[in-house]
Amino acid sequence: MLRLDLGWLDYTLLAVYFVVVLGIGVVARRAVGTSADFLLAGRSLPAWVTGLAFVAANLGATEIIGMAANGAQYGVATVHYYWIGAIPAMVFLGIVMMPFYYRSKVRSVPEFLKLRYNNQTHVLNAVVFAVASVLIAGVNLYALAIVLQALLGWPLWAGILASAAVVLIYIGAGGLGSAIYGEVLQFFIILAGLIPLAIVAVRSVGGFAELGRRVEASALGPNGLHAWQGTGVGDVSNPIGANWIGIVLGLGFVLSFGYWTTNFAEIQRALSAKDRSASQRTPLIAAFPKIFIPAVTIIPGLVALVAIPNFGNDDTGGLEYNDAIPALMGQLLPQGVLGVAVTGLFASFMAGVAANVSSLNTVVTYDLVQPYLARGRSDAYYLTMGRAVTAGGVIIAVGTAFLAAGFNNIMTYLQSLFGIFNAPIFATFILGMFWKRTTGWGGFWGLLSGVVAGTAVFVLSKAGVLTFGSDIEVTFYQAGAAFFVDAVVTVLVSMFGRAPARSQLAGIVYGVAGADGVVPTLKQPREAVWWRRPVLLGGIALALTVVLNILFA
Repeated sequence: MLRLDLGWLDYTLLAVYFVVVLGIGVVARRAVGTSADFLLAGRSLPAWVTGLAFVAANLGATEIIGMAANGAQYGVATVHYYWIGAIPAMVFLGIVMMPFYYRSKVRSVPEFLKLRYNNQTHVLNAVVFAVASVLIAGVNLYALAIVLQALLGWPLWAGILASAAVVLIYIGAGGLGSAIYGEVLQFFIILAGLIPLAIVAVRSVGGFAELGRRVEASALGPNGLHAWQGTGVGDVSNPIGANWIGIVLGLGFVLSFGYWTTNFAEIQRALSAKDRSASQRTPLIAAFPKIFIPAVTIIPGLVALVAIPNFGNDDTGGLEYNDAIPALMGQLLPQGVLGVAVTGLFASFMAGVAANVSSLNTVVTYDLVQPYLARGRSDAYYLTMGRAVTAGGVIIAVGTAFLAAGFNNIMTYLQSLFGIFNAPIFATFILGMFWKRTTGWGGFWGLLSGVVAGTAVFVLSKAGVLTFGSDIEVTFYQAGAAFFVDAVVTVLVSMFGRAPARSQLAGIVYGVAGADGVVPTLKQPREAVWWRRPVLLGGIALALTVVLNILFA
C-alpha cells in the first residue's frame, strides 16, 4: 500500500494551512449579513481575485490527480485537455458569453435559462447541475481520502469524512467569499507544492532527454511524446485512442465549451466580480496559468510511468494511475518540501470541493427554493437555507465519493459526467443566445433529450454494445451525441411551437435591445489600458496555445 513518510515539519506546515483556511472562514463570516453576501460574495471582488479563484476552482482532483494519471496512461496527448479543451472555451466565455450573463443580472447560470426559456427548463437545468455538483464534489473528496490514506494509513471512509468536515466548516461559515479567498490562497500553495515536485521528478530520471527516451521505450511508444501524431482518421496510433476529429469536435468544442461556458461552479467566480469588465477578464486572467499547468501535472505522470515498477497495473500489484502524484512525493521529496507538496494537494482538493459546494448552495437556494418551494420568505430564511444546503451537499458528496472509488482513472469518470451534464446544456445556451426563434419548450425537451442521449452512450459503452478505441474516445462521442441530440430536438420543437415574444428576449438575445435600449452584440467597449481589453487578452492566450500545439505536435 502507498504510504508517505512525513516528519514533524511536514505535519506542522499542514496544520498551519488548515488553521489559515478555517481562519478565512471565520473572518469571512463577519462580512455575511444577507443571503447575497453568503451566496454571491456581494459582487464586489476585483478581477485578479476572481481570475485566480476561477482557475483554482478547477485545480481539484480532476486537474492534479486526474491529469497526472492521464499523463501516465496517455502521454503528452493529455495536453489536449488544456490547449484544445480549455483555453479556446475560456476565451469565448470571457469575450462572448460573460456580457450576456452579467447584463442580465442573473444570480446563477440556471436563472438565465428561466429568463430565456421557461420555468420547466429552469428547474431541469438546476436539478441537473445540482446532481453533477455533488458527483464532482465526491470525486475531490475521494482524491483527498487517497492522500490521507497515504499519509496516515486511514481507511478511505475515514479520510472522506474528515475531508468533508473541514470543507463544511469553512464554507458553511463564510459562504462564497470564504471559498474565493480560500481559492486564491490555495492557488499559490498548489503551485508551491507541484513545481518542486516536477523539477525533482525530471532530475530523478536524468533530465528531459532521458525521460523522453524512456517514455518512447514504454508501453506508450514514440507517440507518447506527441500531441497530434497518430491522430489521423483510420490511423489512431496515439495512446489517447482518438482521431483529430474527435479531439477537435468532441473535446475541443462540445465537452470544452459545454463545461467552461455553462458550469456555474466556474462562472460564479466571474459573476462575483465588481463590474462587467472585471467579469469578462476573470476567465481570461485564469487562461494564462491554465496554459502552463500541464508542466506540473502531465510531467510527473510520465515520470511515474517510467520510474515506478509495474505502475498503472494494479492487477499485478502495481500502483494505480491515480497514485502518480502521491507516489512521487513519497519517493523524491525530503521533509519540509514534502510538507509543502502535500499541503498543495490538500489545497487543490479542497478548492475543488469548495467550488462545487459553494455553487450548489446558490443554485438550490436561488433557483429551486426561493422561486418554487418557499416563495416570499425573509432574506434571513434564505441565508439559513443556503447554509443548510451547504451541509446537505457535503453529506451527499460523501456518498458519491464512493462511486469515484470504482474508477482506476478519475479523470475518465469526470469527463463522463461532463459529457452527460454539460455538453447538452451548451447547445441549449448557444441556441437561446443567438437564435430568436428558440422556444421555452424547445429548450426543455432539447436539454432533457441531450442528457438522456449522453447517459445512453455511457451505459451502452459500459455494457459493450458500443465499442470505442479507448475510454477517452467514449467521452468524446458521448458529449457529441448529447450536444447533437439536444440541438436537433430544440430546433424541431421550436419550429413547431409559437415564437417567443420580443419582450421576452429583450437584452438577453443577440441583436435584441433591452429595456435600456442597449443591443447585445459582440462589440467590446474601449478600455484605456491594454491589460483591461478582453479581446487582446484572449488573442494573446490563443496565440500561446497555437505555438505550444506546434511545438508538441
